[in-house]
Amino acid sequence: MAGNGDIQWCFSQVKGTLDDDVSEADIISCVEFNHDGDLLATGDKGGRVVIFQRDPSSKNCHPRRGEYNVYSTFQSHEPEFDYLKSLEIEEKINKIRWLKRKNPAHFLLSTNDKTIKLWKVSERDKRAEGYNLRDESGQIRDPTSLTTLRVPVLKPMELMVEASPRRIFANAHTYHINSISINSDQETYLSADDLRINLWHMEVTDQSFNIVDIKPTNMEELTEVITAAEFHPHDCNVFVYSSSKGTIRLCDMRQAALCDMFEEPEDPTNRSFFSEIISSISDVKFSNSGRYMISRDYLSVKVWDLHMETKPIETYPVHEYLRSKLCSLYENDCIFDKFECCWSGNDSAIMTGSYNNFFRMFDRTSKRDVTLEASRETAKPRYLLKPRKVCTAGKRKKDEISVDCLDFNKKILHTAWHPHENIIAVAATNNLYIFQDKF
Repeated sequence: MAGNGDIQWCFSQVKGTLDDDVSEADIISCVEFNHDGDLLATGDKGGRVVIFQRDPSSKNCHPRRGEYNVYSTFQSHEPEFDYLKSLEIEEKINKIRWLKRKNPAHFLLSTNDKTIKLWKVSERDKRAEGYNLRDESGQIRDPTSLTTLRVPVLKPMELMVEASPRRIFANAHTYHINSISINSDQETYLSADDLRINLWHMEVTDQSFNIVDIKPTNMEELTEVITAAEFHPHDCNVFVYSSSKGTIRLCDMRQAALCDMFEEPEDPTNRSFFSEIISSISDVKFSNSGRYMISRDYLSVKVWDLHMETKPIETYPVHEYLRSKLCSLYENDCIFDKFECCWSGNDSAIMTGSYNNFFRMFDRTSKRDVTLEASRETAKPRYLLKPRKVCTAGKRKKDEISVDCLDFNKKILHTAWHPHENIIAVAATNNLYIFQDKF
């Protein structure tokens, strides 16, 4: 996998309807590749999970292509009503996390604001025929009319993919769940809401352990909330969580272990009314090697070395040109958008989203960055994506777009990078774009 600065990205596929009037339920709310990258799952605001499977021929041809077909679609969550609090609980899927594969079936966790479910996705291409107590149409026979005993046989049938809920983990969160993360031991996982983080065992649905609680005795003294949490990829006792105050805490679950706090002191020259809002961290992710982590705040992505909590080792501005627009972004609520970020498979590049269906990539080796756009206009087979540029003042060049012309209703909040190849998935409202490297 080459450094991202040397990659030319081209269009591979787009999934979703072409309609201009998008229903709220169809908006994609999370995107996640499984561990080998052969499956790609999306969750939406309507509570559905759609799983795409890599086309085997696209994987084995030369040059390799990243093409995915619909594999399974199922309703994961339904809208509910909390009668005690008189609150509606949305069906929207907040997060999906895949378990590592141990047998022919696939397992994934999905969550809405309150309930986490473990799903088993399995294939069936054979069915039993020749029952004794039923006839060919499935009707039950009269046992007294049976004269012979038959051994049922397995006959091939058209492939069926079934999704079945294996476990439901409910009633453990008072506030909205924003993160789930599976531990490297593949036996436990964490779930985080605004004020607490719980630790679960995959086999136990009615009990979880509270490992972080930042709820103050008096809620009027509340100054921060938990925004994201994740387990370390290799050390099963280490996890990280970020807060709305712009801090990241690296925690160790072993007895009497310490908790390191990562925080960059604010530059006093940039201090403004919006400082606290834009410093809130919307996403935090460990690198695949486990040595680094990235955090995304409103205007930038930062790379932290786990051995150095005083300041980030790299800072990449995502859309610095919006700093002068914070007032209007506050008025239209965009300033509260939660952008996610992700690592490339070899940790050499970082990707995150922006407005106008732009997404940004930063190459850590060459320090080059590029702005690309997910748009229907470029949705042509093997179409090479052209870098986009935003101009802030003065005369606009031919290929540039003015900061005043950006569409803030089009935003890339969710992105995912294939674990081993240069294939990326980008959610733009109700469409899933898949891009790959040109080679």
